[in-house]
Amino acid sequence: MAEWIWSNGTLIAADELRVSPLDRGLTVGLGLFETMLALDGRPVFLDRHLARHAAGCARLGWHELDPDWVGKGVREVLKANQLTRGAARVRLFQTAGQGSLGDPSQGPAALSLITAATLPDSPESLSLTFSPWVRNERSPLAGLKCASYAENLLALEQALAKGFDEPLFLNTAGDVCETATANVFMVKSGTLLTPPTSSGCLPGITRAVVLELAAQHGIPLSEAPLSPEDLVSADELFLTSSLRGITPVTRFDQRHFPSGPVTVRMRQLLMAVS
Repeated sequence: MAEWIWSNGTLIAADELRVSPLDRGLTVGLGLFETMLALDGRPVFLDRHLARHAAGCARLGWHELDPDWVGKGVREVLKANQLTRGAARVRLFQTAGQGSLGDPSQGPAALSLITAATLPDSPESLSLTFSPWVRNERSPLAGLKCASYAENLLALEQALAKGFDEPLFLNTAGDVCETATANVFMVKSGTLLTPPTSSGCLPGITRAVVLELAAQHGIPLSEAPLSPEDLVSADELFLTSSLRGITPVTRFDQRHFPSGPVTVRMRQLLMAVS
C-alpha cells in the first residue's frame, strides 16, 4: 500500500509530492521540523511541539501554523497509514520555499508536510562517547529544530563506528550540551541536573516535561552548566527524547553506570502522563 503524506492541507500518496528545485528547504536546508511520538493514533504532547515550532517560526519571521490544522493533518496521516494502534513516529516539516538566499522568510512554493511511520522498539539502555566536534552555543541556529541536520548525522556516524549509540557534544565553553538526538540528564546525590538551554542544547519537549515532573514530585533539580568531569562522576545518567522518552545511559566511554532509582522514578512519572 502506498505511503500517505499530508502536504499543505491535502492528503496525497508520497510519490505524488512535488517539491520546487528552488525551495531553500531543499537547496540550503532552510526548514524547521518536529518529530513526535503517537500512541494509538494520538500524538503525544502535540501542543508542546507546536508551541516550540511556533517559537522557531517567530525567530525566522515565518507565519505560525494553525494548531487545529496541523492536528487534523496528523490524525489523517496516522489513519491513512493504518497507524492507529501502537507506537508511531510523526514528523512535521516546514520549508522556506523559494526566495533570496539573503532572506530567511518564507516565499512561494513553501511546504508544510506531515509524515508518519511505524516506530521500532526503544532500546533498554544507551552508550555515550564524546564527539570530536563542539556545539556553538552562540550560533543563530542554537535551540532551533532546524532541517540543517548533517552535523548531527556525521557525529552519530562517528559514534556508531566507535561502538557507541550516541555522541555527546560539548559547547565552545567546554561544557556539556546534548547528544545528536537527545538531551542529557545526570543524577548526583539524589539531585537531577541538566544543562541549561544557554548551553546551546535544544529545548527538548521531554526535557521540559521531566523538569516539570521533578518539581511537582519534590525531586531536587538544577539547570546549571555541567563539565565533562561532572558527568563522569555522576551516579546515574539518562537521555530524553520525544520518541524514546527516558533512556538510561549504562556506558559513557569506559565507565559503566547503573539504571538507578531516580531514573526509574522519572520513567514511571513520564509514562503516566504520556
